[in-house]
Amino acid sequence: MNRTARWLIGSVAFCALGASISNLAGCGMEAAPQPPSLKLPERVTDLAAVRAGNQVTLTWTTPKHDTDKVILKGDVTAAICRQESGNNCLPAGTIQAAAGTKGTFTEALPPQLTSGAPRSLAYFVELKNHRGRSAGPSNVTIVLAGQAPAAVTDLAAALHKQGVALHWTAGSSTQSIRLYRKLLSVPQKKQDSGPLAAPKQAAEITLLVDSDTGRALDSAVEFSSDYEYRAQRVARLQIGEQTLELSGEISAPVRITVEDTFPPAVPTGLAAVATAATTATPASPATPASPATPASPATPAAIDLSWLPVTDRNLAGYVVYRREGDGAWQRISPAQPPIVGPAFHDIQVQPGHTYRYAVASISPTGHESARSAEAEETVPAP
Repeated sequence: MNRTARWLIGSVAFCALGASISNLAGCGMEAAPQPPSLKLPERVTDLAAVRAGNQVTLTWTTPKHDTDKVILKGDVTAAICRQESGNNCLPAGTIQAAAGTKGTFTEALPPQLTSGAPRSLAYFVELKNHRGRSAGPSNVTIVLAGQAPAAVTDLAAALHKQGVALHWTAGSSTQSIRLYRKLLSVPQKKQDSGPLAAPKQAAEITLLVDSDTGRALDSAVEFSSDYEYRAQRVARLQIGEQTLELSGEISAPVRITVEDTFPPAVPTGLAAVATAATTATPASPATPASPATPASPATPAAIDLSWLPVTDRNLAGYVVYRREGDGAWQRISPAQPPIVGPAFHDIQVQPGHTYRYAVASISPTGHESARSAEAEETVPAP
């Protein structure tokens, strides 16, 4: 009896004994044998791509496990390929990505893919083990090949009362402009917490201008803040049910400081109403026919002013001016703080005199508007 025969007989005897004890799986071919693990990384399922100018950037999440749910160790080889419609998927590059991290790959498109009409260009990434085997390509992500929109080369920013005005040379009306705004500094707030705190500005935002007219206004800025802007032309193409973008290069940045250097709007609707002075009256005693009448104090003559409120966001309050005849204007409202509401009660008047009034609005930094249209009123004689 050779060694193989003796091993087979021993194995059968062992299985018979083991079955009576614990019914071990695998004896007598009761369960199928398990194949060895191939250690294939799981497929990428969130591949995304963005083209800017002539560069395409891919991003994805490198899985943590292989197809047997075993944790991957070390770096994983990621092979990237691109495919034009009807052609083979051509290699674009290979990188090493750590398991469980974000993978990133950027390539400059070859000249044949950066010219001509816009057309779809598909990308895939395939993760391979140390033997070069994979569980298959990732999901497909698509960008547009073809001539990209021209870059914005003359972006400029200017401070206006309504916000930051951006200017550049206008392009095609069928293209859009994407503006990138970055907050470089934040104003010092007196109250930065609690229910009355001002909302925090976003560090970075993206603004989309539907038509490339060469101008845009960003009114969502705050005073005492520094901003940086960049611009990018964008063309859109409908492929099936999907709208794809073909973006040009992002422009060089321009920076601007937003300071409160503009006065609020000039107040309108100023009206003046005079009230005559009254003399004090003594109280009358009660009689059987009527109750007692309380005494009334004397009231000085006055002129009440009112006007329409100014809605500018940099309004701190109002300043009231008065003059008699063609005399010089004199400020009659308090120097600090300015009047908050759109009304003023002037009791420094004399019966029989005629007064002219005007109102100006003022910002927190002391920039005062022009005076409003005048309102004239005469105090009645007693």
